[in-house]
Order: sequence, then C-alpha cells, then structure tokens
Amino acid sequence: MMVPFALLLTAFLFFNEKTTPETEDEWLKKTLDARLTISNSLSPLIKANKKPESGDFAPDGESEKRNLKINYTFDQELQKESETLLKRYKPDYAAIFMMDAKTGKILAMSSFEKANSQGSNLNLRATFPAASIFKIITASAAVDKAGVSPEHRIGFNGGNYTLYKKNVLSDKVNKWTRFITLKEAFARSINTAFGRLSLENLEPHDLKEYAQRFMFNQTIPTDFEVETSQATIPTEKGFAMTEVASGFNRFNTLSPVHGAMIAASVINDGKMIVPYLVESLEDSNSEKIYQAKVLERGQILRPESAEKVRQMMEQTVLSGTSRKTFRKLVRDKKFKEVEMGGKTGHFTGMNPRGRTDWFVGYATDQDDKIAIAAVTVNIRKWTVKSSALGEMMFRKYFKERLEEKRAAKANAALKNRG
Repeated sequence: MMVPFALLLTAFLFFNEKTTPETEDEWLKKTLDARLTISNSLSPLIKANKKPESGDFAPDGESEKRNLKINYTFDQELQKESETLLKRYKPDYAAIFMMDAKTGKILAMSSFEKANSQGSNLNLRATFPAASIFKIITASAAVDKAGVSPEHRIGFNGGNYTLYKKNVLSDKVNKWTRFITLKEAFARSINTAFGRLSLENLEPHDLKEYAQRFMFNQTIPTDFEVETSQATIPTEKGFAMTEVASGFNRFNTLSPVHGAMIAASVINDGKMIVPYLVESLEDSNSEKIYQAKVLERGQILRPESAEKVRQMMEQTVLSGTSRKTFRKLVRDKKFKEVEMGGKTGHFTGMNPRGRTDWFVGYATDQDDKIAIAAVTVNIRKWTVKSSALGEMMFRKYFKERLEEKRAAKANAALKNRG
C-alpha cells in the first residue's frame, strides 16, 4: 500500500500496550499496517457486496490469526435507505456512498446493477469518467493558488455545455462574448468558462498539483481496496488543458469513494479525511482488539479557500444544475438549519458503457457534516438523477436528527424555567 505524501495520523492502531511507537513515522507505519491487515481479509468480500459478521485477523504482535467479530460504521437506517432507493429506481448501474466528513466513518455504501444482482461493488470502481466533478479541482486551484475569488468575471464565447477550440482558445471580445462569475460558471457547469479560467489564471502544473492534493493517481489507504482515480494533466497550455479543467474528457476517472472524500474536504475546512468501514474488532470475550479513529490526509486547501469553493458548491444547489432537484428541501422550513452544496457531472463512459451522471455533495447543520457521492449510468433511458439520490439521502439523514435536537432544546428550556 502506497503511503500518500504528508498523510497525517490521528490514530488507527491495533491495541498493544507493550509496543508504543516512539515516533510519528513508526505510529503511521503501524496504522497503515493495521488497515492493510483488515483490507487483505475483507476486500474480496466488500468487492462482492458482502459484509461478513466476523473475519480472521492477526492482531499486531501475533503470528496466528484469530476469528474476530466485525463492528461496522454503517448507520443502519441510512444503509437501508440507500439500498431501497436503488432498488426502487432500478438504473442500469448505480452506487451511493455517504461518509461523516469529520471522522471518515462510512454511513452508507450501496451498489446496484440492473442486469446482474451479483455484480461487484461499484463504489470501489474508478472507471467512471470524472466529468465536471473535476471542476472542483480546477476551482480549488484557482482560489487557493491563483487567488481568484468566486466573484471573478470570466469572458467566453460559445455554448454553455460544449467545448470547441475556436471558442475556448480565443481571447477576443466581440458582441457575442458573455461574462459570468466563477461562482455562476461553477454552479451552471459552463465548460468554456472553465476552459478560459484555466488558460488565463492557471498553469498545467497547478492542475497537476491540486489533482495530487485531492488524491488522484494515489492509493487511498482505506481498510478495503479502492481503485485509484486517474488524472492525466497535459504539460503545456492548450485545448487539452481546457478539456481537463472543465472535465470534458473521458480519460480522467473517479470512484464514488473518492468523490465523497472530495466533497468532505470542502465542508471540512480543507482537510481531507480518509474513510473507514470497520469501527472495531472484538474477540469471543467481547474485548476490543482494534478500535478505529480518525485518519487525515492533511490540509489540502487553506480554510479560507475551502470556504470559497463551498460557496460555489452551495450555489449549485440554490441556482445551478441541482436547483430543481433541491428546491423543495431548500424551501422546507424544517430543514432551514441545513446548508447543502454539490457538483453535478455528466459524460458518456465506456466502463460501464452508458451515460454517466454524478452528484458529489455535502450537507451540514454546523454540528454534523456529511458528504455523499451518487453515480448512475443509464444505457437507454433515465430512471433517476444522481442529484435526486443525494437529496433524498440528505433528507433522510437530517429529518430525525433535527427533530431530536429541537426536542432536546425545548426540554432544556423547560428545565431552565423550572
């Protein structure tokens, strides 16, 4: 397992009081070894959409394996909801991955193939075109490296959702030139505007740097195997760079696991958290042999930069490509405390073959922070938008939690009066 550069550790360790690491490097090695041990045992089963109740593991310092009970991080209600949604709408291919943005706990992970009930776990596959989700990377580089603000104005010619050389490579201003803010270009996913942004404000090495920061072309050290998302960045400015910056290509790819991590980084003030599936392992005496804790990739964006990208993602829900899907939830007074943001993406992919539709987003009420990636692939007809899956999962997560918080607040007020 490759150790990503600047991976920071806040603990992931088999309990062993006799061997306390003396340095952070030793601690990190033991942590990654622990995840790798779990991954080696569970990955084939997780890939097959199976979640065993127990498994054989060799805890730190022991040569022989022991059968240990597995306690997962899943929220059972959210897991059930994600499975129900995919079975209800029956897209040709689909996956939903939801995580706690602050801790990395996986709250739900469901996969569906209409023609194959025994299909593999699509959440782990990085064969989906990243499409316009890559605009998050481009926008992050623009605000964090180039100092561009969400209100930065971009001039462009041509249509909103096409990308032609004659338009994107021209810096001429004429009577057909339109001007748009970066925030609006992001929310409406305007390809030519993002192409112009990359040519005017970024260099190829900037896109490469931020793709690496967001863990493209790197192994994600989860406790199960995830395919590596690919990002090929050209070495020179030109049309190829605009294709990458706008997400208008099928060669850069993304997994749902990675997509949720990207959204989580934005709502988590620029810190990337590595997700995990196993909460703890217990022996036959209910003694915990392993307990998971938070593992950080590190600060990949300055907090003020993450806030600017957050503004753009929120605009997607309020007035951009997801506005119709989220309209009722945004206007529902029961959810007035919840801020939501996201990014949509569409492209025809080859594996699986069909029209890929993405929604990557976050939701927070300031106390809780969650992130989601939903992807669907349809061959002939649409059955559900990925943004709709995200909206329904956000609604499910916050409905009861907000009611409980309001009830607790009301009870506390009554006690204070008494």
